[in-house]
Amino acid sequence: METNIQRGRVIAVYGNYYRLLTEKEEVLAQLSGKLFAQTKDGIGLPAVGDWVEFQLLDYQKGMIQQIEPRKSKFSRKIAGSQSDEQLIASNIDYLFVVTSLNDEFNLRRLERYFAAKQTNVEIVVVLTKADCCSNLDYYLVPLYELTTNIIVTGFGTNEGIKKIADYLKFGKTGAFVGSSGVGKSTLVNRLLQTEKMLVADIRLEDSKGRHTTTHRELISLPTGGYIIDTPGMREFQLFENSELDSTFQDIIELSATCRFNDCRHESENGCAVKAAIQSGELAESRLLNYVKLQRELAFQERRRKQKERLKNKRKNTR
Repeated sequence: METNIQRGRVIAVYGNYYRLLTEKEEVLAQLSGKLFAQTKDGIGLPAVGDWVEFQLLDYQKGMIQQIEPRKSKFSRKIAGSQSDEQLIASNIDYLFVVTSLNDEFNLRRLERYFAAKQTNVEIVVVLTKADCCSNLDYYLVPLYELTTNIIVTGFGTNEGIKKIADYLKFGKTGAFVGSSGVGKSTLVNRLLQTEKMLVADIRLEDSKGRHTTTHRELISLPTGGYIIDTPGMREFQLFENSELDSTFQDIIELSATCRFNDCRHESENGCAVKAAIQSGELAESRLLNYVKLQRELAFQERRRKQKERLKNKRKNTR
């Protein structure tokens, strides 16, 4: 029977090693043989934000015995051709989707983050580099299609930083996600009031960022909360249908008034969705993005079922 079992939270992952935060110290830990044997895939491994139970060994080292159930998570389809899930952060209360007020801003990409939202997670859009933006309404007006939960930040004022800090009090946890160069690490530094995270300027010629954060890390804040900084995402595809319909609720409601129940919103007579596009009530790009996400999810579902059939076939032939 294991002795000296303690509770800790994963703050960083380095290959087979996990840095844990306890009430008293930080511990470098590995998985126990039993837990490793029970882990069938990468999603079953400890992730940044997870609470774990571990056996404390000598010299601030530990052996993780169990991962506590996750109250929430944020994940995506793993980059590339595989259809597996990649866990970005777990046990978060807020997902701060960070985008800058320049050519990097993309409303259709923001819709993807909202469609991937999990239960018990609130999304807040953080707009950075406001001091370099001459027309804020150009970005805000279309963004109101998605949400009014918006924070604007710039170096001219600390108002936006204070609003973020207000979310992250009393043990609450948030995660910064977004493309490279939008200012996620800069936001962390401003929340900490110190230069902890390495930052780099975006390229002036195309407004695209450069990677500065290379791994996910959970950071304790002076407010008593936590923030998870993540590397920039060049690709973000949904792993499962979490909040797709609720993200596009306007299209769902319009579809209910179409003449035909199986309307594909293409050339059918009596299509309420097409009528809304023609009248300017609905942006056509929003419909196209909704259809694209539906197709992506359907394709991934077919891939998962095919993978499961092959797995069962191998079992039956043994």
